[in-house]
Amino acid sequence: MEFLRLYGRVLRLLAADRAVAIGLALAALAIAGLQFLEPVLFGRVIDLLARSDRMQESAVWAEALALLIIWGAVGLSAIGANVTVALFADRMAHRNRLKIMHDYFQHVLSLPLSFHGDTQSGRLMKIMLVGADNLFGLWLSFFREHLTTFISAIVLLPLTLILNWRLGLLLIGLVVIFGSLAAFVIRRTESAQRKVESLHTQLAGSAQDALSNVMVVQSFTRLSSEARLFSDIIRQVITHQFPVLNWWAVVSVMTSAASTICVIMIFVLGTWLHLRGQATVGEIVSFMGFATMLIGKLEGAVGFASRLVLLMPSLSEMFSVLDARTTVPEKPNALDIPRAKGEVAFEDVAFAYPGGPMIFSHVNFAAAPGKTIALVGPTGAGKSTAMALLQRLWDPKEGRVTLDGHDLRDISLESLRRNIGVVFQESMLFNRTIRENLLVGRPDASQEDLEHACRLAEAHDFIQRQPHGYDTMIGERGSSLSGGQRQRLAIARALLKDPPVLILDEATSALDAATEARVQKALAALMAGRTTFIIAHRLSTVRDADEILVFAGGQIAERGGFKELVAQGGHFAELVRTQLTGSAST
Repeated sequence: MEFLRLYGRVLRLLAADRAVAIGLALAALAIAGLQFLEPVLFGRVIDLLARSDRMQESAVWAEALALLIIWGAVGLSAIGANVTVALFADRMAHRNRLKIMHDYFQHVLSLPLSFHGDTQSGRLMKIMLVGADNLFGLWLSFFREHLTTFISAIVLLPLTLILNWRLGLLLIGLVVIFGSLAAFVIRRTESAQRKVESLHTQLAGSAQDALSNVMVVQSFTRLSSEARLFSDIIRQVITHQFPVLNWWAVVSVMTSAASTICVIMIFVLGTWLHLRGQATVGEIVSFMGFATMLIGKLEGAVGFASRLVLLMPSLSEMFSVLDARTTVPEKPNALDIPRAKGEVAFEDVAFAYPGGPMIFSHVNFAAAPGKTIALVGPTGAGKSTAMALLQRLWDPKEGRVTLDGHDLRDISLESLRRNIGVVFQESMLFNRTIRENLLVGRPDASQEDLEHACRLAEAHDFIQRQPHGYDTMIGERGSSLSGGQRQRLAIARALLKDPPVLILDEATSALDAATEARVQKALAALMAGRTTFIIAHRLSTVRDADEILVFAGGQIAERGGFKELVAQGGHFAELVRTQLTGSAST
């Protein structure tokens, strides 16, 4: 049953706290036993009073005092066990809630871009926060309350047969009927609740999508349309949620009536047995106490089960993310290479995205340390994809990519990416201080290192003009800075990392001519002495490259220097003419 399998996994997450969990289980067993004794002791008191007229007064008082002492010890022990369970269960649940959030966050960050491209960040955040909170509540309520119920039902309930097997069978039968009803409702509501949770995920995704594009929403007067879309999903949530709630309302009503029904049935059967001399008044009272206690606990357990059914889809979503595996697995014995020389080679490489057509095939080229290679060609020709293979965001379908002669699949991802720096078209800055953004690639850099890198990147002067200098917050994605300032920070960040291999992915295409000239000066400082790959549509930026690779038709159609390729009159020459014509018409 999916319900039990999922809940088993929820408990297995506590493996690191196995000793605490076992201790809590033993404490729960003690609590269940102590609670079991209370109705027994109460029944013994009733039996003592019933036969007191046939006993000496001193004997009655002696036996009553002994029962009261035992009862007091049982009560105090139960209080101590409950305090222990509450204290340790709270700490364990809090500790593991934070642990699962850490593990989830670390796992999601390690997943490849193919996963993030298919999954909204808002959905991932919702799954983490909701899932961790749900796990916390389940762990806490299970160990503080419901473990005692399960122990009572499984272990202690059969012990009632020793007291009076006839009344014990009745009590067991009533509990079985009660549990069967809950199992029936769980089966009826499980799939419906899964649909509800998927709609909640759509809500989170829709909200995140609109908020991250709020400028488009406002500019294109999409306010009412986006609100209407959000409302439509809410209506679907209500439509699918209400039938589930109706079923659990029925269970709630029947649960409330169950305690009364059980007590009446035990009283009727107990009276009949008493008249036949097969049950004492104390046994009847004890079983009425058992019934009241067990039904009360089972009422809580059914509420717990209903809550688990409601939470199952969100927990399944969380586990599905945790079970996602990378498309670029690391070998157990992967090489941890030191600083690379920067020799890169593509050897008969072919690549296609999963389920898609071949992007390119039979790609062969080599870049000697310190050389600059430019990749040009029409959009979709495979330039950025080739550089994604160099960073091992994907693995080639055929052939291999090497760094200093090592197949990238033999190198640890950490050491590979430590040797590669990237300056993107979008500068991709964090909502943190300038200093924290610069230290991303080299956390141990000193202030002198920071300032040296920023001077080379033409960034130090504008940083000094900020309200708090290097400690100025720059907003989400660097929103408080201009495009040129953001790009110079990205260049300074790459300079500080000091990688032997550098990728410039359309690093200046979004800048105006004046800003580009300043950034180009910073890029020149960055490229010095590094193996550099430039992806560019502005062909003027690749004029000084050692070699230009022209991607077209899924192949490297041409290669050579700028003047050589223009003289050939092929694809590259046509690209140059097209850009010159466009510039002239502008």
